[in-house]
Amino acid sequence: MNTLDHFATPQLELLHRGKVRDSYRAPSGERLIVVTDRLSAFDSVLETPVAHKGAVLNGLAAFWFDKTRHIVPNHVISLPDPNVTLAHEAEPIRVEMVVRNYLTGSMLRGYQQGQRTFSGVTVPDGLTKHQQFPEPIVTPTTKEESDREITPENLVSEGWVSAELYEQMRVKALELFNFASEWMAGRGIILVDTKYEFGLFEGQLMLIDEIHTPDSSRFWSADDYARNPEAVEQMDKEYVRQWLIANKQDGKYPRALPPEVAAEATRRYLDIYERITGAPLPTGSETTGDVRTRLVGNLVRAGIMTDTELTNS
Repeated sequence: MNTLDHFATPQLELLHRGKVRDSYRAPSGERLIVVTDRLSAFDSVLETPVAHKGAVLNGLAAFWFDKTRHIVPNHVISLPDPNVTLAHEAEPIRVEMVVRNYLTGSMLRGYQQGQRTFSGVTVPDGLTKHQQFPEPIVTPTTKEESDREITPENLVSEGWVSAELYEQMRVKALELFNFASEWMAGRGIILVDTKYEFGLFEGQLMLIDEIHTPDSSRFWSADDYARNPEAVEQMDKEYVRQWLIANKQDGKYPRALPPEVAAEATRRYLDIYERITGAPLPTGSETTGDVRTRLVGNLVRAGIMTDTELTNS
């Protein structure tokens, strides 16, 4: 199955290559974000890309950016290709605003070991696995080589952000989370937790990066949760994580996925896209064929690249 595991061109200045996204400087000065089909798990990029994953992430983020413009401005200018976003160049705020509504993940692991305070938020004794909190909580982390929990007070004292700006981010993060939670509830999906990243553009707070995607959020089926909360299965890349854990050898995770696991991961990404947006991801001629050729062709038509890339490739 055709995939986009990387994108490179001498025509555009490479700004950053992340685990999943490659960022370039567009000729107009804006940032061009290419969302690949690479999959990251346990702080490592797997050798096997997952077909359509990049288009799912890019399309879902665009869907949510559009739905939440009334809450906070975002960096999206246009989508010249299913895997590409042209975005405003905001100054990133090096803080992840993590919003949680259930006791799970790393927080559950800490709770089971006796921890009761997380990023300055204290939760009571007696909570059970996957239990819902009375209301969503914000547990910020720093964006460093290794992200760390940090209290809002320490974010300010360490110079990461001002108290006023943090409060603005906190309020907007909760508004975004509550809006999306209500939307997904109507589609049988629980938004368990997620992260938001913000930046400053022309002095104003702006939502950047991605929003409510399977890579930045945890989703559960509401029906599965109602049947057995503690055994509910995540509707995101947790499927791949669990396969890696089950096939760990000599303390090391596999570096590649068998075809059937990659295909199931694709199915799950496409399924969550359709369940959230109400429509399947377009997989006609615009998203099949050679992804890189299609991508370059779209960037040429958008005036971002010249056709020499096509003739020289």
